[in-house]
Amino acid sequence: MSTPPAGTTKQRIFSRNDYLAPLPIPTGAKPQDVLNTIWRKNEVFLDIGSYSVGSAVMVIWPVVILFLALAYFFDDPDALILGACITGIPTLFLIQGLFRAVPLPIRFNRQRREVCVPREGGEYWIVPWENVTAAATQHSSVSQAGRATMGLLIIGFENPDPQATEDNKHFSLSFNCGGGTTAMALWECTRSYMEIGPGAMPDSRVGVAPYEETQIGSIITDLRKGDLLNVLWGIFCITILGTYVAEKLQDLKLSHPPELTYPDIVEWSKPLPSEQWAKRSSELEEAIAKREAELAAQTDQALA
Repeated sequence: MSTPPAGTTKQRIFSRNDYLAPLPIPTGAKPQDVLNTIWRKNEVFLDIGSYSVGSAVMVIWPVVILFLALAYFFDDPDALILGACITGIPTLFLIQGLFRAVPLPIRFNRQRREVCVPREGGEYWIVPWENVTAAATQHSSVSQAGRATMGLLIIGFENPDPQATEDNKHFSLSFNCGGGTTAMALWECTRSYMEIGPGAMPDSRVGVAPYEETQIGSIITDLRKGDLLNVLWGIFCITILGTYVAEKLQDLKLSHPPELTYPDIVEWSKPLPSEQWAKRSSELEEAIAKREAELAAQTDQALA
């Protein structure tokens, strides 16, 4: 499956596609894990997952609060019925998801420069890192309510087995992060880990956080400091955006992210002596050097 070269942008009136890999060259964005996709990180491998129950809560919760407020202030029980019709099915899907096992993560091994892609039935693929595809796609629509923009980061993998059936040749992960620069920042987490090292990207925020970093703990800390603005913002997030419920459900499902337990992958995930580490291809070396020069020139122009 051919894709335009990395760094290519296709801009249309209501859409934009940014092609990020292959080859995985710098995007110029700062690595930022906007969806808590980093499940596990060490010197050997990075586990990336797409399970985000917290995001679902933060989509449904404000709508529920809106219809509760309408029913209360206008003394209109019909608002409750309308709200239940709108949020009922998404809520049922959310509850169903809480009872399902968390999907296995995709593992990026920076020492081997390979990716383990778990598939159904205990199968997995080992894909060369430089063959991974990535694209940020963004679409806009215009209505009476104004312009609405949505976008994804899509990371694709090709089955290395030449005998694979047509329905088992391609696999992709999609992250609903808005596209554009935000998608580039999310992709940079993985790219920076593989090309620079663990210190170049954020740490995992998945799991039970220390109390002072939780929603309630942060509010109490800000209250003690006398930072009323942040206290009010924290209360707004908990009550209107549902971040407290999102946090607790995320802890429930991802306090211990699933592991890859295939015996071969356990061995594949062990550290290698530094002299055995895989190296970049010459094509990628040239592409990165060219891209870094372009980014440096853009920075110089911006400062001029």
